[in-house]
Amino acid sequence: MSVKILKCLAIAVFLVSFVMAVPAHAHKVNIFAYVENGKIYTESYFPDGMKVQDGTIRVFDSKHKQVAEGKTDKEGKFSLPIPVKDDLTIEINASMGHKNTFLLKKSELGD
Repeated sequence: MSVKILKCLAIAVFLVSFVMAVPAHAHKVNIFAYVENGKIYTESYFPDGMKVQDGTIRVFDSKHKQVAEGKTDKEGKFSLPIPVKDDLTIEINASMGHKNTFLLKKSELGD
């Protein structure tokens, strides 16, 4: 092989290894939850700002028992009455491996 071909091959290998080393965010989805007037409100979106439409929301108590379930609307929002006064893990599943959770502490649920 000529030196020129070897240099091109070395550069190609370097570029491929550099691209492979960049962290992937393809399966990232964000969820935020808060409490207002006795209801839990969630908002879910992808890193690019696109809203999660028709994503499955599941709510689990501190013993990991599912206490509620629903779907996000076209704005990526979902709300529900507080199902139990406990630490709640709210999970978003936006399909194709896009999944995340948000922990809502019992102290944030109000009296």
